[in-house]
Amino acid sequence: MSPTDTGSDAFAQARPRLFAIAYRMLGTRADAEDVLQDAWLRWHQADQGSLQSAEAWLVTVVTRLSIDRLRAAKTEREAYVGWWLPEPLVRTEHAEPVDERTPESAAELAGELSLALMWVLERLAPEERAAFLMRQVFDQDYADIAALLDKSEAACRQLVHRASERVQQERPRFEVSRDAHHRLLEQFVAAARGSDRAAMKALLADGVQLVSDGGGKVPSFAKVLEGADRIVNLYWATALRLGEQVSYRITLINGEPGLLRYVGGQLESAQTFVTDGERIVAIYTVRNPDKLARIPPLQ
Repeated sequence: MSPTDTGSDAFAQARPRLFAIAYRMLGTRADAEDVLQDAWLRWHQADQGSLQSAEAWLVTVVTRLSIDRLRAAKTEREAYVGWWLPEPLVRTEHAEPVDERTPESAAELAGELSLALMWVLERLAPEERAAFLMRQVFDQDYADIAALLDKSEAACRQLVHRASERVQQERPRFEVSRDAHHRLLEQFVAAARGSDRAAMKALLADGVQLVSDGGGKVPSFAKVLEGADRIVNLYWATALRLGEQVSYRITLINGEPGLLRYVGGQLESAQTFVTDGERIVAIYTVRNPDKLARIPPLQ
């Protein structure tokens, strides 16, 4: 096997982890893939034979490239129309089954960050976000994070501490099983399909919030909607106006049960829900068609 083949194999083996890092830093497939392409070029220009660990080198490069890209993206997102939500990653029913009993699958599922958490991560500075993800999601030692960010361990501990405090303050956190989450969405879909306002309201917390991302491409709300009555009215009006054209599909979105809503067979939105196990406390709706383009059509 030639050195080129060996290098390609090393990159291919590390690619799922590298994509996970880049996506969780940047929130879109396109940005993540651009970073991986840049890392691939640098990898083939590097003296691979002198590296102690190919994966460690690649993780460092991808993380640093992601920090640089995120700095630029933050400027771009200031001009974004309306609220900016990450591009949803959807696991379709045609995907290979996941055995949650294996350490590899458990780590894979744990690494799929919900849209709710990624919404909060958008408020962190790029290096805070990197340090938080490396420590809390990828379980890196502080020594490794320090080397990656070219900072002292003490500085990295402070970054993670500040980021963790911010996340805890802004992110609703409930321990809810996937089955319970799924059952709640089934009830909500049944109520929405039946235009049952009372049933929908019973499934929503009084202070429920809805964040919608249309990206200026389709209508969305300029403000975060708050209150069960307003959100019930939104789903009720959609059912009343569109009737049988509307259909829902429960699937996994960023590792958690969510809804894909179709209108006339065309994907209209990807919706994720934060729940306490009994009621829905937050809804994140991605309607920007650019962020829905990779989701398979309704079968």
